[in-house]
Amino acid sequence: LMLSAFTGAADGYYTYMMPECVYSARDYSDMVLLMSYSFNKAVDLQYNSTVGKFVGSTAQGVKYAENFNKNQAYMDQLKASVDTFCRHNAQLWDPSVRDKSVQPKITLKSVTRAGGNHPAILMCSAYDFYPKKIKVSWLRNGQEETSDVTSTMELADGDWYYQIHSHLEYTPKSGEKISCVVEHASFNKPIITDWDPSLPESDRNKIAIGASGLVLGIIIAAA
Repeated sequence: LMLSAFTGAADGYYTYMMPECVYSARDYSDMVLLMSYSFNKAVDLQYNSTVGKFVGSTAQGVKYAENFNKNQAYMDQLKASVDTFCRHNAQLWDPSVRDKSVQPKITLKSVTRAGGNHPAILMCSAYDFYPKKIKVSWLRNGQEETSDVTSTMELADGDWYYQIHSHLEYTPKSGEKISCVVEHASFNKPIITDWDPSLPESDRNKIAIGASGLVLGIIIAAA
């Protein structure tokens, strides 16, 4: 999590100072403060709270680092900032990011692809979801199908949201039931979308999206 940045420019030269708070533990026990000073996009020196001092990465940065490290008042301020700045702001803002969840939009359709050992291919896609972790699986007559299944990794859209696609190659059989199952933090139970070749694609998408909306409505009503 990067919490702040300060910039300045003069006579065509560009300098900036960037404090960053880096952590992964929910209790912020591994919180690290990084304070970088840069000139024209090159980092001259950086403070790391784990090391407890500045380290220069350029000739000029080494000189600045030596001066900063001798300034005990500034060093004490940076050490305290792990709590007063990093942990304090993380407690304020982290829940709105870490606990945020957005339901995926689910589509199930028939596709064509070169090669393969089966005449039919289904693609189940989940779009615009957050957080990243998601599971997409297949059911065939109520039993999980793992053979002839290929899936992409979660793909970042670049706007905090993700998408994923899973393909099932199969040979159609009369009377069988094929379903796509999506499990995500935004759902209180897995969302099952049944394949119905008699429906137009637009209607199948509406059913999948409508089912996820129903789950959200139940959650809100129960809150």
